[in-house]
Amino acid sequence: MHLRRILAPGSALALTLAALAPTAAAAAPAAALLQAPMHHVAGQHGATPFFVSHGGGLKHTTTTSDNWSGYAATGGTYTSVSTTFVQPAVNCSKGDGYSSFWVGLDGYNSSSVEQTGTEADCSGGQAEYSAWYEMYPANPVTYSNTVRPGDTITETVSYASSTYTLTLADKTRGWTKTTTKRESGLARSSAEVIAEAPWSGSVLPLDDFGTVNFSNNTVNGSGLAGTNPTGINMVSDSGTPEATISSLSGSSFSVTWNSL
Repeated sequence: MHLRRILAPGSALALTLAALAPTAAAAAPAAALLQAPMHHVAGQHGATPFFVSHGGGLKHTTTTSDNWSGYAATGGTYTSVSTTFVQPAVNCSKGDGYSSFWVGLDGYNSSSVEQTGTEADCSGGQAEYSAWYEMYPANPVTYSNTVRPGDTITETVSYASSTYTLTLADKTRGWTKTTTKRESGLARSSAEVIAEAPWSGSVLPLDDFGTVNFSNNTVNGSGLAGTNPTGINMVSDSGTPEATISSLSGSSFSVTWNSL
């Protein structure tokens, strides 16, 4: 089982919880990993999200983040989001790094994220793959099911009657995990499809996943492109590209790794 990011870096309680978590199968950061809300990069152009691309003839707002890359629907209230992609293989020759690929509600301009996804980590030269769900700021839960590069993954998060349903299916291996959580009062102010550099005290290095292609992206039951979503490119705090989105082709797009 992976250890994932702590929910409040610097919090004594979070560090205590991390210390009590099961030991990872391979070397991992000293603190647990989390999929966090989007972090805006100060001084970079674009819309300003929580904290601190172009396609089909339509011009989409773009912004930068030091932990997210993908597309986010904003400006409304959202009840569902879904995607399909092929789990990318990570190249561990460039050093230790971490990456996750998920769909979720909230997190772009709110402090919660309701999400499910896969993770691909390089630690000590070894690649590890897993699947999980997370109701941030609660700790994430890693499923025991096997995930391998080349697997076709479908992810969906939906909301109805104060209940969130988080579903992740590995079509290649024939398993599906569905988790339901009752929560009230969350904003549901964004819906996103994201490749992320996880957090453990700070944003971790993004490992080399090559290119991941997200297809059949829907929000509230319709194509992502119809929401006029905001494109998000991942950059370092100094502006160095780390992961770059393609334009939208229908409601499909890709994210390409640039640097650790």
